[in-house]
This record gives sequence, structure tokens and C-alpha cells, in this order.
Amino acid sequence: MNRFFARKFVIQGIFIAIAIILLARIFYIQVISDQYFLSANNNVLRKILIYPARGIILDRNEQILVQNEPVYDLMVIPREVQPFDTLLFCSLIGIDKAGFDKRFKKSTNYSPYKASIFEKQLSAQTYAKFQEHLFEYPGFFVQNRTVRRYPDSTAAQFLGYIGEVSEKVIESSNGFYSQGDYIGISGVEKSYEELLRGKRGVQNLMVDALNRPKGHFADGKYDTLAVSGEQMISSLDKELQKFGEKLMKNKIGSIVAIEPSTGEILSFVSSPGYDPNMMVGRQRGNNYMKLLNEPSKPMFIRPTQAEYPPGSIFKVVNALVAQQFGLINPNTTYYCPGGYRYSSRGVMKCTHVHGSVNLERSIKESCNTYYGYTYNLMIDKAGMRPVNAYKRWRGAVSKFGIGDKLGIDLPAERKGMLPTADYYTKIFKSDKWGSSFNISLSIGQGELGITPLQMANVMAIVANRGYYYKPHLIQAIGAKKVIKAEYTKKNDVGIDPKYFGSVINGMSQVVNEPSGTAIYSKINGIEMCGKTGTVQNPHGDDHSVFVAFAPRDNPKIAIAVVVENAGFGSTWSAPIASLMVEKYIRKSITRPKEYLDRLFEANLLPGALLKPKAPVKQKPDTSKKDTVTPKKIKAVSTNSIAVNE
Repeated sequence: MNRFFARKFVIQGIFIAIAIILLARIFYIQVISDQYFLSANNNVLRKILIYPARGIILDRNEQILVQNEPVYDLMVIPREVQPFDTLLFCSLIGIDKAGFDKRFKKSTNYSPYKASIFEKQLSAQTYAKFQEHLFEYPGFFVQNRTVRRYPDSTAAQFLGYIGEVSEKVIESSNGFYSQGDYIGISGVEKSYEELLRGKRGVQNLMVDALNRPKGHFADGKYDTLAVSGEQMISSLDKELQKFGEKLMKNKIGSIVAIEPSTGEILSFVSSPGYDPNMMVGRQRGNNYMKLLNEPSKPMFIRPTQAEYPPGSIFKVVNALVAQQFGLINPNTTYYCPGGYRYSSRGVMKCTHVHGSVNLERSIKESCNTYYGYTYNLMIDKAGMRPVNAYKRWRGAVSKFGIGDKLGIDLPAERKGMLPTADYYTKIFKSDKWGSSFNISLSIGQGELGITPLQMANVMAIVANRGYYYKPHLIQAIGAKKVIKAEYTKKNDVGIDPKYFGSVINGMSQVVNEPSGTAIYSKINGIEMCGKTGTVQNPHGDDHSVFVAFAPRDNPKIAIAVVVENAGFGSTWSAPIASLMVEKYIRKSITRPKEYLDRLFEANLLPGALLKPKAPVKQKPDTSKKDTVTPKKIKAVSTNSIAVNE
């Protein structure tokens, strides 16, 4: 009897254990695991994200710079996939069998029950062929979306590009982004991402066992519409931009043109550039790596990220600051014997003996001696300790937007270099230093570093006689054409308008008088005021620089052109700037074909076999490389080459 009862309890225990296991399994399936729910849902209900069209970008004349093009992402739910002809499948979407296996494994690892991207951005042509066979591939379906298209293949660095979101971005987006979404990576696409991206919608579709749509669930009651991104009207002039890119072909450098009365950027050329369409489509990754490894760095945004000593163009700033300090005036004259002696052994040479030079002539002929004396007045003879005088000078210069970010609506802008007094005190191990210790600053050399955007902004300040608007690339946003308030605010630089007259006279003479260094860039009928510069480059040939604005009265354009390793500013940068100015103001070019061809055909890339020389009639610069003989101080900052033009 005891054995019977023992067996009874054993059998009861087995049944109880089985019941507990079954209940636990049911609890797991219904409460904890969602795999059957997802599988069932995917069999009858499919949630399709509706990606909004990204906001289009127009130029200032409302011509299209960026538009959208439909593409199709092929999605897969691995659990629903049944055996099929893989070779035909692969041929339809343009992949091989190894590629198929790799993609399917990735999707399975992500989730056997959730939809994920199998192959992204099928073209309309590829999708048309594949659609006829879609019913043969249970578990696969297509999701519509759009990608960027650039009809004129221009302004790549300004516009930027979009790319797939990273895990880090997904985590920090509070649920907005998910796997497979796209986001602005650089340029305007990144700066205005929240406005351009729009808002996603959702469709809940009923599908049958053959993967065929059977209408909207609940007649679309739970569907939501996608909202397109905001339209952007940029400040760019598309035709001027294309012309600038053509002029800069086979050259390394920048063109930045600004409308002085608004701060709107008319042209933003970074050369060499690239076709922005390379950053779209299934070859985007390969193209990105190719561009990244190019020695000429086409993805480097030179207008806002390259820093150069400004050279002689900085004399314009020093002339204005010295007048504001009350230390010089238009009639202040210095004798130039061919150089400025700043110590018993130190000489900052000039190109030749200028003789008696006043303010206007110092700009026109770019006299180093004049600015050696001027800088000495501002630092050593200002009625205060030189270190404090330097701080005052630096504060005045910084108001021109030098040594700090201007706040352009592009990411990764660099601020340049305007050394602090502490910087020199640390170098010289004492605060008892004066103008002779950093005399190169008087002529825009030494430790100074300025971006092409800052150079153009200085010209906008001179054109406006003392103020500027924050440079920006987006003129208006949305259908209502909203303008950001920060772009309508005047930024005063603290220079009285009366001090600009002599400086502008000198700049006009640079271009419009026979003895001016940029006379062969004169525009008949348009008075352009400019300043040439040849910027020292310790790594190779000097850089060619030219800054200008035009017309003299009621200026329409301020411009800065930098051509790296090209030598004199009058030979390359000034003619390019001159053509850009004429193109913008007149909408056409009156110069002879030979003038244009010389610039279009020039190859100034490092190591180029062909470097066309300037025409015989081209006026050579009056400048040469002039050495600044340093004092016997180990850390002296004046041991650079000073060039005046």
C-alpha cells in the first residue's frame, strides 16, 4: 500500500511539474516575449514609416540648388522569408550571393521578427524591375523615401551632405531617430537639420499571406501624414558660384563674396571641390573614402577652416586703428629709406626706397616702413606700458571679427589666431617687451592667422565705413521667408566713419591708378577698391591674396580671394576677384577671351606640369620677399619673411 501511495505522489508531482512548465511557457509567450505578437502582426498588419521630403534649398534668386529624388529601401522580416531563387533575386537588385548572405545575416542578428533594411536606396529603375517579382519573396517589402539631388553639382562644401545616423545620435535623439534614418552631416544640411528634416508619418497596412497590401487598417484612422521639411532660400548666387568654381579649377584656395549691406554670402568657393552627387546613393561610402584620401583635401572647407597670415591686407586694419587712437592722420608722413629699423640690429625691409609716404600712399604702395612706425606708435608711444598698449591694440583689432568666430551658419568654423599679450609674455619670459618683439604684426605676418571669411568680412566693414552684419548663408526660412533677427543687427567695430576716407582712397589707387599694384584688374566703369597681398608660406611657395569691395559708393560686393602657392596677389587673386565683381554687378564679362582663358586654364596645383605665366603686359608686383632681421632673442617672433605688395 505504501508503494502505491508513493507512486501516486510521484505521478502527481510529474503532472504538477508539467503544468507549471506549460503555465510558465504561456506566461513567457504572452507577457514577456513579443516574438509571436510581432510575427502575427507582421502577417496581417504592417507599419510603414512615411519619410518626409527634406526641405529644398534655393539660391537667392530662388533657383534650385538641392532637390529630392525618390528611392526605395528594400526591407526584410527574416522569420517570414521562405526558400526562393536567390540568384534571380540578387540579379534584380544588383548584388552577389555573398552580399545576400551578409545582409540576411545582419538582419537576422538585428531581429528575426522586426523589419530592417536589407538593401537601401534602390533607384526607380531597379525598383520597377524588382516590383514585378516582389510577390515571389515573402518577408520582403519596399519602403519609399527620398534622397538629395544636386542638379548643378555646385557648392558642395556650403550645402554639405546627409548620411545614416549613428548609434550615438539615435541614443541622444530621445526617440526621434531610428536605425536607417538620415541626418545632416556637414554644411547647411547639418546647421539647419531640425528645420530641413520634416516630420515622419505612419501607414498601417493590412497584408495577406502573399505579402500583398490589402488596404489601410481601420480605413486609415491611425495613419499619420508626413510633414515636409522647411524650404531654405540661401544667400548664394548660383551663377556667380559656378563662375567662381570654374575660375578656381586646378587651384587650391577660396573665394568668399559678401553683400556688405546685409552680410549675405554671395559666393562660397572652396577649391578643390567635389560633385555633391558623389555623396548620394549606394556608392556614397566608397566615394567618401576616396575624397577623404585625396592629398588636396577637397572636403576641407577652406573659407572657414583655413588660416593664413593676412599679409599686407592687414595694413588696412592697422591704418584704421591707429587713426582711431589719434596717433596718425591722413597727413602723417614718414620717410622710407628702404626699410624700418626697429632696433640696432633689426631691420624690416621694404621693396625699395619710397621716400616721403603719407597714409594714402602707404596703402597704395604697401610701404612696410610706414606701418613699422605706425605700430611702434601704437605699442611703444601710447602713453602706457607696451604690454597694456598691446592689449588695447588687440581689443580694437578683434572688433573686426579677427581672432574669433564670426558665427556663420556652418559647423566647425575656426576663429583664427590673434595672439594675446600673455602669449608673448610667456614666450619672452617677461612682460617687458615692446613693438620690436613682434614687429611682423605691423604688416600682417608673424603669428597672425585669418580665415578667408574674416578677410571678406573686413572688406565689408570698410565698404560700410565701420560696421558689418553677421555673415550668413541662409537668407530666409520657410514659406513665410523668416529672417533670423541676429542677421539684421549691426555690429559696430568702433572706428569713426571719418577715418575711412584716406584708406579707401589708397585702396582705390591700388586698382585704378597706373602705378597701382592691381592695375591690370581694373574694371572699366566700376570703381573697385582693393588691396593685394603675398602671404608667406613656410611650407612652399607664397600664397596669392586679394581683398576688395565695389563699387566705391553704395558697395554691392566685398570679396576675398586666396590662391595657395601662387605667389603675387596681383598675378592670380586680383584678376579672379575682378572677374567675380564684374560678373555679379553686370551679370556679364567685358574682358577679352584671353584674359579669362589664362585663368580658366591655369594649373596651380602642387607638382603641376603646366603653370602658365602672367601675360607679358601684366604689371609685376613691386614687392619682393623682404627679410625681417630678428634681434638676438631666442623666442623672437619676427624671424619670418615679410612681404609687401
